[in-house]
Amino acid sequence: MTKQSFLKGTMILLAAGIVNRILGFIPRITLPRVIGAEGVGLYQMGWPFLIVILTIVTGGIPLAVSKLVAEAEAERNYRRSARILKLALTLSVSISGIFTAVCILGARWITSHLLTDERVYFTFLSMSPIIPIIAVSSVLRGYFQGKQDMIPTATSQTIETLVRIVMVLLCSFALLPYGISWAAAGAMIGVTIGEIAGMLVLLIHYKLQRKKNMPVNKAQIGTSAAHGRMTQLRRLLTLSLPITASRLVGAGSYLLESILIAHSLAAAGIATALATAQYGALQGMIIPIILLPSALTSSLSVSLVPSLSEAAARKDLKTIHKRMHQSLRLALVTGAPFAVIMYVLADPLCLLMYGQKDIAVMLKMLAPVAIFIYLQAPLQAALQALDKPGSALINTLIGSLVKLLLIVWLASKPEFGILGAVMASCVNVVLVTFLHGLSVLRHLKFTLRGSDVAKVSAAMGIASLCCYAVYRSIGSMPAGISFLLASAAALTAYLAAVTALKIVNRSDLSRLLTLGRKIIRKP
Repeated sequence: MTKQSFLKGTMILLAAGIVNRILGFIPRITLPRVIGAEGVGLYQMGWPFLIVILTIVTGGIPLAVSKLVAEAEAERNYRRSARILKLALTLSVSISGIFTAVCILGARWITSHLLTDERVYFTFLSMSPIIPIIAVSSVLRGYFQGKQDMIPTATSQTIETLVRIVMVLLCSFALLPYGISWAAAGAMIGVTIGEIAGMLVLLIHYKLQRKKNMPVNKAQIGTSAAHGRMTQLRRLLTLSLPITASRLVGAGSYLLESILIAHSLAAAGIATALATAQYGALQGMIIPIILLPSALTSSLSVSLVPSLSEAAARKDLKTIHKRMHQSLRLALVTGAPFAVIMYVLADPLCLLMYGQKDIAVMLKMLAPVAIFIYLQAPLQAALQALDKPGSALINTLIGSLVKLLLIVWLASKPEFGILGAVMASCVNVVLVTFLHGLSVLRHLKFTLRGSDVAKVSAAMGIASLCCYAVYRSIGSMPAGISFLLASAAALTAYLAAVTALKIVNRSDLSRLLTLGRKIIRKP
């Protein structure tokens, strides 16, 4: 098993994440053109309920596995790593089987009473088999990440994305003649097939790893295995339950959000079909654009958990602060130019991607707070890795309550409508990120350097002016060319400002280039 450093593991996941995000936009762009915004709304409407189930089934188990395996690897206790994996798989598969049966048997009642649009029934049935598949995949990813081997996660995600792209479009197009509800279900069937492909890749990696590296059999585990299993099960539950509870707050909020948005829009006098289309535009078109740069923050978060866990086990505060600074600085520096482009070029971006310029106002509202989304993931991962999931839970709960109250208040007003839900999301993102930052400051005495924030803000201002000036000066050119030229101007100006302000220096670039060469040369 090859163990990668924090930065190397992050770069592997980042490369895969960027590829997957870019590829993932192929169905994001084409699916609305095949099944329309209303079809996307039906496709998206079942996701909040599924995410609640997946949170209960997997929740904090992968992160707990990653942390426990990292600790075992630091002690070179490979028998414990194997025991943790087996326990986690048994637990996740057992729970997922129960919830899959509940979803299938209760699909009709759930879709008619909870999801507000009965047409989502077939999509809901199609997504139920995903539960056990993701349960197995999540545990395996946690296991490999605990060993600080990010290649299985990266390759499985890439294969899953490629298969999903093809199957989502094929299945939705094949079922379109039967109606929008069947087309949305076809898209979900494609997602399920992609998840199966990703799980198979992880299983292949695990089988190859067992052959090449210290196979652990029953004889090696020894007579104390039963006692060890109970000890590890208690630790697994102790770590995973608070994380699950924290994520369940977010997932439950997401489910309530979808329900409350529909009811609030109805209260504002908006018809069900139009409300479904607006919800589909927000969740299926705008939010994915905002989350595109989070490929980096997700990579940072995944790599941060085992790295901080090892450092915490050694009580190495210097390394903890170093990793935190690297993560937050990279998230801030790399996310900033995307926020600029999404705000300044919201109109042409939505027109080019979806052929719908009228939804750009939602993107323009969310773009300024996008940077908080990118900072939030490393902060939450740090709290979980350092055994402070309770703080993350409280912060998420406070943000969710505020968001839901604002949705009911704002989205039900005819003058706001769906934009009221967008405003509530903006407040939620800023509030939760701020609370996470306070928690990290309290537990670690660590805070993001004010000079870095000021310099990045200045670079964003310069990039925004250049982007706007270029776009206005070439507005008569075709939309695609104008967008590309204005984006290039923004990125060039941002990189120049970052270099001039010494946010990124030559030694940083040298380390990244050296790291890149090592990854490329890796057999």
